[in-house]
Amino acid sequence: MNDFNFKIAGEAGYGIASAGLIFAKTALRSGYSVFDFNEYPSLIRGGHNVYGARVAEEEVYSPSFGTDLLIALNQKAVERHTKELSPGAWVILNSDKATAPAPDFSPGINILPIPLIKLAQENGAPEVMMNNVALGAAIFLLGGDFKILESAVHDVFSSAKPEIIDLNIKVARAGFDFAQKNFKKRKILFNLKKKRAGKPLLLTGNDALCLGLIKAGCKFFAAYPMTPINSMIAYWAAKARELNLVYYQPEDEIAGINSALGAAHAGLRACVATSGGGFSLMVEAYGLAGMTETPLVIIEGQRSGPSSGLPTWTGQGDLRFVLGAGQDDFPRVVLAPGDPEECFWQAIEAFNWAEKYQLPVVILVDKYLSESRQTISSLDETRVKIDRGLLFSSTAQSEDYRRYRLTENGISPRAWAGQADLTFFTSSYEHDESGWAEEGIENRKAMMEKRMRKLETLKEEMPPPSIYGPSEAPLGLISWGSNKGAIREAQKILRVQGTETKFLHLNFLNPFPVEAVADFFRRSSKIWLVEQNITGQLAELIRARTGLEIENRILKYDGRPFLPEEIAVKIKEIT
Repeated sequence: MNDFNFKIAGEAGYGIASAGLIFAKTALRSGYSVFDFNEYPSLIRGGHNVYGARVAEEEVYSPSFGTDLLIALNQKAVERHTKELSPGAWVILNSDKATAPAPDFSPGINILPIPLIKLAQENGAPEVMMNNVALGAAIFLLGGDFKILESAVHDVFSSAKPEIIDLNIKVARAGFDFAQKNFKKRKILFNLKKKRAGKPLLLTGNDALCLGLIKAGCKFFAAYPMTPINSMIAYWAAKARELNLVYYQPEDEIAGINSALGAAHAGLRACVATSGGGFSLMVEAYGLAGMTETPLVIIEGQRSGPSSGLPTWTGQGDLRFVLGAGQDDFPRVVLAPGDPEECFWQAIEAFNWAEKYQLPVVILVDKYLSESRQTISSLDETRVKIDRGLLFSSTAQSEDYRRYRLTENGISPRAWAGQADLTFFTSSYEHDESGWAEEGIENRKAMMEKRMRKLETLKEEMPPPSIYGPSEAPLGLISWGSNKGAIREAQKILRVQGTETKFLHLNFLNPFPVEAVADFFRRSSKIWLVEQNITGQLAELIRARTGLEIENRILKYDGRPFLPEEIAVKIKEIT
């Protein structure tokens, strides 16, 4: 199969990420499916950066083990990544900064030394442009179309001066020509020969969240810079004026959520984004959204903790925190998309749930999902539905308006600040139907029960979780969030090995789909949990809500995402 893993690695500051994006766009425009990722340390400057991409003719959902073509820009890249090479892999070696490993380190590996810095400088470019020299060579070796590479360079550097774009293309051509002259007889098994292509999208989870928020009608976005949601900030800052939106960068996370609450209280669809550390600071205002029944969407990008932990690496350790954050009980919805396409649709659903049930909705993503790109065939915008919930609009009844009127389903008619001919009260205190502070016993019970009834109503409309694989398969996998792609790829591996599995993907974590999970247990002879934290937080949630125990747990907590081969091997060991 034409399915291979590409990697470029080297010192920070040498355009690893931009070179990776150019490669991904070249592969996409050549008609291939792409899944890519970036790895970088939490340093202001320096360190070792890595970009990896899996490219295939068939749709792919995650990277896989091994590297088939490595661009090593320095000696550290050789030392760190040659052990990951697949049998028969190819290495474009920057001979100006690195030397090849001993010939016997891995038989069958093909080392192609290229003076990347020298070629860049000979063509009037600075050393930093050696990344595009290497890309040009890689495209030749893969049988790709240089014109497609050229268009990708234009796209990625569109904001640069024309002479800078032309220089990047010139040095890429130098790398292409050098490889053509010196390695013409070398045959790489994989190729990027152009095939008929549609018009797919290449989106990170953050890209898709931004598109979904905007399509949902979000008008106010607040975020204090923090990995892994920073690319959302860049997007909103660039698009706000053009799309007549408000992007607000606050002085801290507390100001961020409070400003979004104010915007939502005034009738706007408002969102705040942060990471786990930032959400820690937002908890009091999270409870304020619950008490005031203000519809608010919160994006929480998980990374490895606790405290600062591994700020630029991934994890799924915030589930328990988000479900229980805040004093006392209040209704909340917690969503966990598994890929960029789900990010888009759940961003829209989040606002509909938030406004219909007048409560905070948290979208739990993680660094891996936020920053990895994946090919999506299309996003059918005709499916988008907007539901703003029960709104108060009759001025004739303004005198009798009760913002927190007791109702059978817990949902009261919602007005917003500044609405003409209407006065109502809102504060952080427990209150009566009109919003006045009230500490009486009967009122307290009635209001608590009113708010919590929303979840019972919501459960009736909650979509069922998705199941991938044959429903009759006796072996079941359960997981949530970004593990989705690796698990689906692991199912392919196991199928080839003669083992069929089914996979329950949970992306609606509160209210919890008790019946769907219990039914999945009943239909499975053995179940595995796949999760990126040390305690199996989803397993604990399942036990708390259903009484069912999962003994077989595949847990990972080293800051790196799952690879499908890891999951498949573990399942075969236990089966």
